[in-house]
Amino acid sequence: MPQSEGLGGPEGDSRPELLKYGELVILGYNGTLPQGDKGRRRSKFVLYRRSRPNGVAKSKHYVVKTPQTSEAVLNSNQHSISYTLNRNQAVIVEYQEDNSSDMFQIGRSSESPIDFVVMDTVAGNKVQDPAKAAAQSTISRFACRILCSREDPEHVARVFAAGFDSSRNIFLGEKATKWETEHQAVDGLTTNGVLIMHPQTSFCGADHPEKVTQEPGVWREVSVGGGVYGLRESRSAPTKGRPIPSETSELIDGTLIDICGATLVWRSSAGLARSPTTRELELLVDNLNAGRPQCPVGLNTLVVPRKNSQNTVTSENQPYVYLNCGHVQGRHEWGKVNDRSNSKTCPICISNSSSVKLLMGVEPAFYVDSGPPEFCFVPCGHMANAATVKYWSGVPKIGRAHV
Repeated sequence: MPQSEGLGGPEGDSRPELLKYGELVILGYNGTLPQGDKGRRRSKFVLYRRSRPNGVAKSKHYVVKTPQTSEAVLNSNQHSISYTLNRNQAVIVEYQEDNSSDMFQIGRSSESPIDFVVMDTVAGNKVQDPAKAAAQSTISRFACRILCSREDPEHVARVFAAGFDSSRNIFLGEKATKWETEHQAVDGLTTNGVLIMHPQTSFCGADHPEKVTQEPGVWREVSVGGGVYGLRESRSAPTKGRPIPSETSELIDGTLIDICGATLVWRSSAGLARSPTTRELELLVDNLNAGRPQCPVGLNTLVVPRKNSQNTVTSENQPYVYLNCGHVQGRHEWGKVNDRSNSKTCPICISNSSSVKLLMGVEPAFYVDSGPPEFCFVPCGHMANAATVKYWSGVPKIGRAHV
């Protein structure tokens, strides 16, 4: 099957003949990668139902002495997971074709089994040296896989740690965290782990938004077999967290997936239908600019950029926000504080603060509400509505593995 099947482009790449499962969007990019979206490397990945199913399901497992020479591992047409217990023993789990599901894989590798190539996210949407990024990356080459139900009316999507390589194998070495499960099978965790966080309430478009405050959830870890566990003591600790049998790896609208170096948000088709579109976000900016906001200091008209670019308005019209006090003004050079880097005195409230360009958040998938952009994030200065800024500001941080 061509790897391009199931791969969608940016918003506007309409495919009415295909069923859309949802979208995966990388946090940290305001609508596009800094060097531009190219092929399988992009800020957003749209999952469509494939023309032919490529899902897999567990079929059997057994113990072998030398997994590298076992028939299942050597057979490039057989999906299998090898759990090495010690030098002389491993458990092989074979997978068979599942015509009721589609599989999509995510990772750092550019090999053909990976549908969505994800590199480490650099704060500030900056370009990273590819060679340096590959050498220092904590993202696995085959980080995780998602299986979407083709037949279920809800088209349930589930995430699993680790992805199959070009030989359709997954290897968990002797030092990898693993354990015995029921029926004498095994499960395990990848080195740096795959974490998920489900929102506690409807992510976007609740039936009664005035009565519901969107709340982030709790970070959990997903195993290779799709089980859910509490976090380990550190990202790559050898002991798994406690099992959470009441939770599943089923993705719901707004679920975050962290692959240690990049974090993605899952947006379901139903959830996206309740979210603002790119055009609606542009209209919000147009309405704001139509009021011809004036700089209280320079008395010139300010214009909020309409697109994801810092060069769409002239320097004298670009609004800046003081991050401590929140006052918005045009750019001026006076009022600098000598003992602080990039700090100035706000002429309105006389407080010292750094200032940044006021820019619009133009990625619709990040919005939890359709209200006007009356707030901005600190320290980047991206504008969004109150509910969206409050939600993302409340998402708990997680540690990264040491390398």
